[in-house]
Formats: sequence, C-alpha cells, structure tokens
Amino acid sequence: MGQNRRTGLGFGKDKTMNRLKITMLALLVGYAFPAAAKDAVSCGGAAMLGGAQLNCSHVQPKAPPQFCTFSWALHTMTGDQKIVEGSFSLPPGASNVQVYQGSGFDSALSNPIVICRGSH
Repeated sequence: MGQNRRTGLGFGKDKTMNRLKITMLALLVGYAFPAAAKDAVSCGGAAMLGGAQLNCSHVQPKAPPQFCTFSWALHTMTGDQKIVEGSFSLPPGASNVQVYQGSGFDSALSNPIVICRGSH
C-alpha cells in the first residue's frame, strides 16, 4: 500500500497520447466556436489538453484580401486568465489557416473575437 502511483497523461512523453491530443484538437476545431467576423472570413478555435488553436478561412471568393485582428480569453493550466491577441491577413481562397497556436491552456473563457476588413 505505501506506494504512491502517479496517474495522468504524461504530456510530451507518449507519442500515442500526443497523436490523440492533436486528433481531438483537430476534431474540435471542425466543430469549434464561431468567431465574430465579417462574412468574408470564418474562424473557429478550441482550447483543451494543454493547447489552444484558432483557424480561419476566407469564404467569399469575390471579396478582397482580409486584414483581421483577434482577441481571445483563455484559462491557463495554472488557474490564471490570459488574453491572447494578434493580427493576420487572409487572401481569397485561403482555407483552414492556423492564425494562432499556443500551449499551457486547458479551456477557453470566451469565444475568439475576430474583426476583419477588406483591403483594396
């Protein structure tokens, strides 16, 4: 009885678990929370299993390239809140572009907020 066994996911040590994490994150991105953006851009993000990812697509072929900014409130694995922000540009036809990826997060505290405008 005096033996204390650690159970858990063993982050970074088990290739099978890492593949499972990546697969689950990719699946969640497919069903992720929609972000507020103009009609020319569609975005979705997920935070779980230690990571966060935001992907976006340019969905209106006749719309000009889009310059976008984002803000997202995430919960860290240490129990803190962190706001991540950034900007990116999407040309027409861009699909499922990873615009943010970070680690150390176990959940999202808000949906990502994405604001875009076309550049002529």
